[in-house]
Amino acid sequence: MTIKRRIGFVICSVFTIGCFGSFGVHAAETVQCTVILDAKSGEALHRNGECDKAFAPQSSFKLPLAIMGYDAGILKDETTPRWDYKAAWKRPKREQQPTDPTIWERDSIVWYSQEITRRLGKEKFADYVRRFDYGNADVRGVKGQTDGLTESWLMSSLKISPDGQVDFLRRFLNAKLPVSKVAYDKTMAIIPKFPAADGWQVQGKTGSGRMRTKAGKYDGDSWLGWFVGWAQKGDRRVVFAKLNIQDWKGDGPISFATRDALIADLPKLVK
Repeated sequence: MTIKRRIGFVICSVFTIGCFGSFGVHAAETVQCTVILDAKSGEALHRNGECDKAFAPQSSFKLPLAIMGYDAGILKDETTPRWDYKAAWKRPKREQQPTDPTIWERDSIVWYSQEITRRLGKEKFADYVRRFDYGNADVRGVKGQTDGLTESWLMSSLKISPDGQVDFLRRFLNAKLPVSKVAYDKTMAIIPKFPAADGWQVQGKTGSGRMRTKAGKYDGDSWLGWFVGWAQKGDRRVVFAKLNIQDWKGDGPISFATRDALIADLPKLVK
């Protein structure tokens, strides 16, 4: 078992909606974490908050999904394949557009993720998650509530802590995952890029979702926001994960506020 597993591993029953209840997280309560590591050495440059508690990765899971998609040959390059939206998927208006890998990551298109996992198939998808040692590696879904193949990362059975996120990111950046070099290079090309102060360049993926109770009901205005990725300045590279769970009534997604806060804070946190 890896250090990440010892720190952040949480066992969740596939017959409950998740670990949120086990941590006592309810509407109006908060869970916060910001963790930043040196990508090469693993040295903790900043770690604050409850970073060992695991929650659904939500759309931050699009990063490992891209690696799987390129390694399996389902994704070809930055603009291929381009798939058309189908009305039967009943997705929000912002997702009702033709989508390629770059648009998928940039606009966080859920149905594109689900098309990738369908093409991988249940067995291959589960095998990738297990070999990636990603969180609790549980992609069975929740019986009677969520489908493992297409929803396990969406407030369902799959959980990962911020400590687990940065461990995974270090292994990705140091080419320690069991995938082809092409999968590394092509994934890095589509992860959204953001400028930061002091010459830092940030790449990362957001994720958000409304929290649920043990019974699977939405938990008032309690929302989860992720921003995970890496930042580089010259030869220096760091990995980061920021988790933000709180009673949220903001104008935009909680994940955008989480992302913007990390980008603003990172240069001074790594000095």
